[in-house]
Amino acid sequence: MGCFGFLKGMMVLFNGIIFLAGATVLGVGIWVKVDSGSILNFLQKVEQAPSELGQLLNVGYLLIAVGAVLLILGFLGCCGAVRESRCMLLLFFVIILIVFIAEVAGAIVLLVFKPLAANLINQIGTEAVKSIKQDYGKDKDLTGLWNTTMSTLKCCGFYNITDFSDSPFVNETNSFPPQCCSTPVVCRVANSDVPGCLPALMKLVDENSVIIIAVALGIAALELAAMIVSMTLYCKIGSKRD
Repeated sequence: MGCFGFLKGMMVLFNGIIFLAGATVLGVGIWVKVDSGSILNFLQKVEQAPSELGQLLNVGYLLIAVGAVLLILGFLGCCGAVRESRCMLLLFFVIILIVFIAEVAGAIVLLVFKPLAANLINQIGTEAVKSIKQDYGKDKDLTGLWNTTMSTLKCCGFYNITDFSDSPFVNETNSFPPQCCSTPVVCRVANSDVPGCLPALMKLVDENSVIIIAVALGIAALELAAMIVSMTLYCKIGSKRD
């Protein structure tokens, strides 16, 4: 009973934290989408705040999705342990297992099937460049998203500055986005030493590979621990009832 009580307490504690975190993230996501006007007013009052900050409101959907998943996981783990519900614990285990398998599959694709991953990236790049040439400077949301991405990563286009050639922005202004030039002048020349966002992202990943691997291993260890504890409780509760 001592071991069972300890595992049950740990399950309740950690999943209670996950539940509260999920509720917070979900609440922030809903607030961002529902009360976007006041957030935009606040962002506009921030000194030297770039206009693209308004596009950060689009992360509301992501926050809602992540918060909902965390909320469900926390609820299943916490209530399953408190009520000693084998159904909830099993469902908690299955969800964590699916997430774990998806992560392992993604890692295998990246590490073993690099040509496949490279082909997928090239397909994404083709669609990204196509959307830039068709809608950058015309579609407000896409333009703001690209401006925010380029300002954050200090990059230009998906591959390079030529991605913007013949785009509505270039055709209308006869210049390239200011993020594509290292000098604060009108960017009119189709060459730049500012890297594309894909090379910039790859460089960022390479420079922080140790941290990324450590975090990934830590998350995997937590997921394994959660599966082991939930299944242990599931089996012990079943043996108690038999």
